Amino acid sequence: MAEVSWEEFLADVRERGQYTTGREAERVARIVLPALGGHLADPERKELAERLETPGSELLLDPAPATTPLGPRAFVETVADLIEGATDETARWDTGAVLTTLADLAGQALLARVLVQLPSGYALLFGRAELS
Repeated sequence: MAEVSWEEFLADVRERGQYTTGREAERVARIVLPALGGHLADPERKELAERLETPGSELLLDPAPATTPLGPRAFVETVADLIEGATDETARWDTGAVLTTLADLAGQALLARVLVQLPSGYALLFGRAELS
């Protein structure tokens, strides 16, 4: 699959998040992508990164692996701590804007492999129904 430009990715995040500027979309993407990247194992993390142009791909690949897997609520709380002035509710919105864009970029097969690596409940953050 061809990689998507960083600008295209951010334009999609901006639209989904209803941000007034591209800078807002980039700010949340630069926080959410590495937070997610630290929770994914190879080869899925690399395959996902290959679909996104630099700097997005680097944001997914650069973080060290997380020492403790975070459930979706803790993941959103971590994102909230990293975004100045964010609440858990606004961080949930920001996370959803980035991860639903990433889910569409990934496609069903790769997204399914990514979700298997994450604790239950993450599918909703990616805009997908949770399958049992």
